[in-house]
Amino acid sequence: MQSRASAFRSMPVQRSIIRKSASTLNNVKTVNPVAAAMVIAFSVAAALCLCMTPFFMSQSRYLTIRDAGTGELIAKYRVREGENFSIGFVHSVNKSPLTDYYTVKPDGLYVEKTVYYGFGAGVETELLPGEVLRYGKDHSMIVSGFDKRIDPLTYFVGTVSDHILKIGGDDMPAISLRELCGRNRRVRFSLEQYRFFS
Repeated sequence: MQSRASAFRSMPVQRSIIRKSASTLNNVKTVNPVAAAMVIAFSVAAALCLCMTPFFMSQSRYLTIRDAGTGELIAKYRVREGENFSIGFVHSVNKSPLTDYYTVKPDGLYVEKTVYYGFGAGVETELLPGEVLRYGKDHSMIVSGFDKRIDPLTYFVGTVSDHILKIGGDDMPAISLRELCGRNRRVRFSLEQYRFFS
């Protein structure tokens, strides 16, 4: 058991340790709250940039309409793989409505079916192997089974009547190609990729 005398002798040492600890604490500089906030804000911004980079750098696919002669971009519409679009018009020879339907696929634009209402020059009268003819409730003739890549896909716009573009289905808003492109203009439809902010 420690004697009272030895306990008193060790007290100056303990006091000295306490004084040194207090002196060390007093010498520690306090952190500037503004600087700390700036460091945190910078760290958060850097993390967000890293997370969002793939989103901003990703490429989206667009159905583009260009002047077939000059290559001038007239319009572009964002599309997804498997999405359909159609181009309808009144045939210049047999004067009956005709609509071509296309599908967006990984390697381009494919014609899927044609819907028309009258035989005559410029429309298909004989089926090729794999093609199917059926009749719609509105007495239309629907030829399908093409699944053929079309490149280039071109149209002369509005030579006799307007050409109507619908993207995503028959119930989608109609886009007048005559208003968009101008009458008697040859245009080319393509599938192109653009970056997010292009």
